[in-house]
Parts: sequence; C-alpha cells; structure tokens
Amino acid sequence: MKILPLACLLLAPALFGAEFAKPSREQLKKALTPMQFKVTQEDGTEPPFKNEYDRHYKPGIYVDVVSGEPLFGSLDKYDSKTGWPSFTRPLVKKNVVEKEDRGLFGVRTEVRSRKADSHLGHVFPDGPPPTGLRYCMNSAALRFIPAEDLEKEGYGEFLPLFASPDAAARRETAVFAGGCFWCMEADFEKVPGVVAAVAGYMGGKDANPTYKQVSSGGTGHAEVVRVTYDPARVSYADLLEVFWRNVDPLTADAQFCDQGSQYRSALFPLDDAQRRLAEASKARLESRFDRPIVTEISPASTFYPAEGYHQDYYKKNPIRYRVYRTSCGRDRRLKELWGAKSKAGASTSSP
Repeated sequence: MKILPLACLLLAPALFGAEFAKPSREQLKKALTPMQFKVTQEDGTEPPFKNEYDRHYKPGIYVDVVSGEPLFGSLDKYDSKTGWPSFTRPLVKKNVVEKEDRGLFGVRTEVRSRKADSHLGHVFPDGPPPTGLRYCMNSAALRFIPAEDLEKEGYGEFLPLFASPDAAARRETAVFAGGCFWCMEADFEKVPGVVAAVAGYMGGKDANPTYKQVSSGGTGHAEVVRVTYDPARVSYADLLEVFWRNVDPLTADAQFCDQGSQYRSALFPLDDAQRRLAEASKARLESRFDRPIVTEISPASTFYPAEGYHQDYYKKNPIRYRVYRTSCGRDRRLKELWGAKSKAGASTSSP
C-alpha cells in the first residue's frame, strides 16, 4: 500500500514521539486512497479476499494508516479463511479501543485505533488458541512495516520480536490422528505458533507404507499430522484443545464418513511430558460426555510422511477439499459435539 507524501508527513508526530493531532477530513481525503478513507473515516468494509493483507505473512508489524500507531504483529496473524487479515491479539493493547457496535449485523464489538480513532474492523470470540479471539481487520486501515525496516521507520522497539536466531532450535513437534489428514493439516495450520503440519502415517507394523497400503486398513497405521510449533507462542496443551475440538472422540476406528482403524482418533505423545498432558486432557474430557472417550493414547513410533500430493491438499485443491469435507459431514458432527464451531474453524463475519 503506497502512502502519499502528505500522509508521510501526517505520520511524523506518531513516529517521533510527539502527541498526535488528527488531520482534518479534507487533509485525510487528499492523503488517503478512496478505500482507506472509506474504511477509516466512514466505518466502511473492504471486499473480502481482494485486499492487500489477507494472505500476507511477511515478518513485521501493522500500524494505523493515519497515525502510524502500532496495532498488530505478524506473529499473531493467521489465515481465518474469511478474506480479511485476522489476528489473535493486538501488538500494543492500549492502541486498540473496543466498543459496542449495533447495526445491520446485530451487536458486535468494533475495533478502533486510540490516537487516530480510525475504524479498523471488529473482534469476534471465534479465534484459535491461546486467546480464542479473532481481530478481523480491514487491510485499508493498516500499513505494513517489514521487520528489516522497523529501525529506520522508528519502530526499533519491536525488533527483538523478530531477532531470535535460536528460534528454530526452540521448535517442538507433536503428532495427532484425527481421521482424514487433509482436514487435520488444514485445522492445525490455522493456529498461530504452528510452523508446519505434515501429513503422514504412524502406529503400524510396516516400514515405509504407501497410501494405498494404509488406506486398505492392513498395516495398522493411522493417518496423522506431525505438527511443528513454537512453544513460545503456542503450547502442547493449546494444541490438545485444538485437537479435541476437531475430532469425534466418541467413535472408535472411524472419523465422520471414513471407516476403519486407519482413520481412528489418537494421540502419539513424543515424551513423558506430552503423555502426562494428553492423559490429563482426556480425563478432563470424560466429564463432558455420557459416553466413553475412545481416542487412544499410544507411544509414538516412526513417522512416515505421506506422498507429496497429500501435502497441503486443502491449498492445492481447495474446491475438491471443501466438497469432501462437507460431504463427509465433518463440520456438522463437530457442531453437534462441541457447539457452534470448532476451535480452528472459521466464521464468515466481516470487519
């Protein structure tokens, strides 16, 4: 999003610490694009999927397009599948003002910037762990500052967020089985702090199984996802919450329309700490239902990655994936079990 020269001058007070004085409406009309003005000054909403930051995941921060006050960070951004940039929390809480909004869509919680009073979007209680919130923002209300430009643009205080050379060394892994690994991969990759989810097989007797062998049910393997995550951003306990709310823990040797032990729900703890957390979470869940939790907790064995065409299937074949997921009744059953939506599900509520 290119900022016009006048807008750059308007940003100067916010960047250099002076008290920000909001420009006049006439000045803003000249400095902002029509969409920026409509969103920030007239409480407008930009089109979904056709805006600058919906699928934008570069390291950096997002600031108010009028005042420059820091609002959100890329580390808390995730793909909510709604068509607008979504975050689990503000970068600087005091810069974000939440207020009741009564309109055509009922009662919602509007989000505005503190200094510029720009309309940013709305916050909804349907986000992923650890906050459970979705700050659904308009790209037009934001300006992105890449991590490498933070110092020169006056936001050097946020550099430590992106300057951790040992971040890769801190990454941990976990393995979950919840039926179709296409769906589990899609659910986990929405969670902030998850670096990657890889579809594969675990828990069987044969080495290097193929999909054809596993899907026949003869190898003993389950379809699983191996999740790599940053424990500084999301914990194994958080991932367990995501797991439970995206599986049917009451049905043995099947998940939704898929039948057979290869589609069983299971946890494969990789160490004693994960095993204890898995057992405790399963025990807590027992009190929710009047039927036994049949999800097994089994020692982890060798993980075999699935064939390449299975990886990121929901991204490569979005229409076929959505048809399969809907026809399989996955989301319908999850709603019956857990309520209005699963933890990693997406709402279509707009900013």
